[in-house]
Amino acid sequence: MTLKPEELLNLAVAAAEDKKAMNVVALDLRGISLISDYFVICHGNSDTQVQSIATEIRKRVHEAGLEIRGVEGLDSARWVLMDLGDVIVHIFHRDERDYYNIERLWSDAKVVETV
Repeated sequence: MTLKPEELLNLAVAAAEDKKAMNVVALDLRGISLISDYFVICHGNSDTQVQSIATEIRKRVHEAGLEIRGVEGLDSARWVLMDLGDVIVHIFHRDERDYYNIERLWSDAKVVETV
């Protein structure tokens, strides 16, 4: 099964929001970067919440019949990076999100309103 990039984006955002991810932002990178079509950026208030958000996204992606290309940082839960192909998900611990401020690094990207 394949999902359109926008459907994969909505799946990841919904999964993060269901686990009470904070300040969920989706950026449209089409025409700006070849890395992926979208970034999802969010944070949790504890290591446990960061891991829970990542686990929920992983579960939903697998339920949709898709494979995750890679996951980094799950053990330390300070910055989890999930490569879903057309969508890259960044799940930060709240302290790291402010420090790295990747929204500023990708300020040319449009913020996407998700459904």
